[in-house]
Amino acid sequence: MPNETNFHASAEACADAIVARVGKRIVLGLPLGLGKANHVANALYAKAAADPSIRLHIFTALTLEKHVDGPEIARRLTDPIVARLFGGYPDLAYAVAARAGQLPANIEVSEFFLTPGRWLGVGSAQRNYISVNYSEAPRLLRDVGVNVIAQLVARRGEHRSTELSLSCNPDVTLDLLDLARQAGQPVTLIGQVNRELPFMPGDSVLPTTAFDDVLEAPAYEFPLFAPPKEAVSLAHHAAALHIARLVKDGGALQIGIGSLGDAVAWALILRHRNNAAFRGLIAALGHGEDGLAPFAEGLYGITEMFVDAFLELYSAGVLKRRAADGALLHAAFFLDAKDFYRRLRDMPESERALFHMTRISFTNRVGDPAEARKRADRRDARFVNGAMIATLLGEIVSDTRADARVVSGVGGQFNFVEQAHELDGARAIMVVNATRMERGHVSSNIRFAYGASTIPRHLRDIVVSEYGVADLRGRSDRDCVAAMLAIADSRFQPELLRQAKAAGKIGTGYEIPPAFRANLPETLRTKLAPARAAGLLPDYPFGTDFDAVEQRLIVALGHLKRKAATTKGVVNMVLRSLATGALSPLTRDALVRLRLDQPATIKEKILRRCLVVALEGADKWNE
Repeated sequence: MPNETNFHASAEACADAIVARVGKRIVLGLPLGLGKANHVANALYAKAAADPSIRLHIFTALTLEKHVDGPEIARRLTDPIVARLFGGYPDLAYAVAARAGQLPANIEVSEFFLTPGRWLGVGSAQRNYISVNYSEAPRLLRDVGVNVIAQLVARRGEHRSTELSLSCNPDVTLDLLDLARQAGQPVTLIGQVNRELPFMPGDSVLPTTAFDDVLEAPAYEFPLFAPPKEAVSLAHHAAALHIARLVKDGGALQIGIGSLGDAVAWALILRHRNNAAFRGLIAALGHGEDGLAPFAEGLYGITEMFVDAFLELYSAGVLKRRAADGALLHAAFFLDAKDFYRRLRDMPESERALFHMTRISFTNRVGDPAEARKRADRRDARFVNGAMIATLLGEIVSDTRADARVVSGVGGQFNFVEQAHELDGARAIMVVNATRMERGHVSSNIRFAYGASTIPRHLRDIVVSEYGVADLRGRSDRDCVAAMLAIADSRFQPELLRQAKAAGKIGTGYEIPPAFRANLPETLRTKLAPARAAGLLPDYPFGTDFDAVEQRLIVALGHLKRKAATTKGVVNMVLRSLATGALSPLTRDALVRLRLDQPATIKEKILRRCLVVALEGADKWNE
């Protein structure tokens, strides 16, 4: 007999039905990112918080929060933006309680991927983090006994013809349901309908009877979480130009969300649509003639995360090579800006079907019954991922600090590096900014060694910084050290070389070639400044939800944060402010936005002076 689905107009009634079905031990699986059924999760949390006899263990990843911490001056900017972009998004009760250190004793939360940098100071999140590859998450959830999945779904049809789409998150759910079924382990599937969610056809679609309970009522509709696009730095534009040369026509591509993914897509579009400009930029960076032609056959997308950059590549005619099943892209989950969701909703279904949402085992693994097809589809794949730190020996650090605190998680990064070593012609491209600014001081992101790693050295492949490409696959430790030194910031090359020589990893007589001794931000600016000024390397290649004043303030506040990290920096900015002349209209508008146009206290007067200096140099600081 097919399952009889219960429709609820109340989250509390839905929670009651779950407890009646599974009992007072609830192991709740919530999808990564966008696909969480927030109101169902909150109703279950409220029941458990009110009844200590209920044991609630939540397993999830990438909990999305609209709240932003930070100093008061930053909050004056971000609070109105958060209200505008996320005002209707319901907070997740478990996240609010965890952040405040107020989770009840009978409620536990475990995540396998944390929002980057947001949970470093939260003890329960650090203690309960589970380190696991994304592809292994379904097996983990089966093994811990998940008995409820609560997922946001899209709806199509009425009555008996109703279908529900897992839409943004078929990733773990499809694999977990299969694994649980094979193990004879019952799992209650709960859907919460959201009409903003695009109805994605294909593997994501399940009959209503696959669900035990569905929550659907106007009171539970809410705007989808949509992170605004980040500005693309000059360093990311430079790294993306290096990467664009490595992408083969007729190959496959994986990229992620954020400024790096946007930069890579933009560089590929330049290569295809404005080839003369692209060749000029490559020449400015000192490269040769390989990998510069427009795309004739085009690319196929194989990625765990479907982001707006893939739609831009599709619109530009770059993403056009179809897989064996006719799809232009296979992905396991999506999350991006509001316009991304709108574009998917507005597409005819036949076009939307070109972007095939499917299970994580398909995207993140090679070996399964579809292996032969995968290998053919994924020829010459380029898997592009960002990293925090890289070592001279090719180890990659992407998720954990040296003190063992987790910044984010392994996610699928290891999966794609492993695929690159399994597939014919495939390469894993790890991108690291050469330097970082912390507490007013610049440090190198390329180290001799580090106390944690995400990708071990035996899987080293290609590392890219803004200064170039280090091809490490199959090379000796000596050659890896030389290649990594060549893409490091020149301010740190002498000490890195000294450490390598002291460890016997490179000859005592080795010297860094002169061509690589000018790896400096000012050198990069000189090479790319004309293109930046001509609009070839824009801050927001694919648009932004920020208005002109907000864009200027984001840059200025970033600079202010770096300078204010030291007393000397604050004093210098105050002294410089004494020499400023008449304020530009944009600067005046920015001061009004932050309520600093008429400062009332000494602190506000100092902030105003520092901010004026940062604002008047905003164009220069965005580098």
